[in-house]
Amino acid sequence: MKAREIMTKNPVVCTPETGLQAVATMMCDTNCGEIPVVESMSNQTPVGVITDRDITCRVVAKGLNPRELKAASCMSSPALTVGQDTELQECCEILEGHQIRRVPVVDKQGRCCGIVAQADIVLRCPPDVASEVVKEVSQPVVA
Repeated sequence: MKAREIMTKNPVVCTPETGLQAVATMMCDTNCGEIPVVESMSNQTPVGVITDRDITCRVVAKGLNPRELKAASCMSSPALTVGQDTELQECCEILEGHQIRRVPVVDKQGRCCGIVAQADIVLRCPPDVASEVVKEVSQPVVA
């Protein structure tokens, strides 16, 4: 099975200059916890990702005003991506190895065209595969 077969297609994206309040609104409107950050809306090349946790931990918890900041201020960068033809096993290994719950998918031109989320794996893969991904991604990080 390939990334293209299980990914959520055409995710909402933002640029580094998108305001954090707009990013949060995108998350609410699309019921998602991560927005890929692209270089520009025209080229759609991922340069990072921003999660609800990024906004909470890197902005709100530090007492910063999210209405005054842009995505660039708290996004995770560089963007870790997979290609549309990446095998499911490799996608799972990337999620597990980096302890992330989502990975953007790029097409042959490097444009963001989807996201493989832990939820996509749980919904579309055998229980043993899904269970292993959830277990490994959820392991406590040793500092």
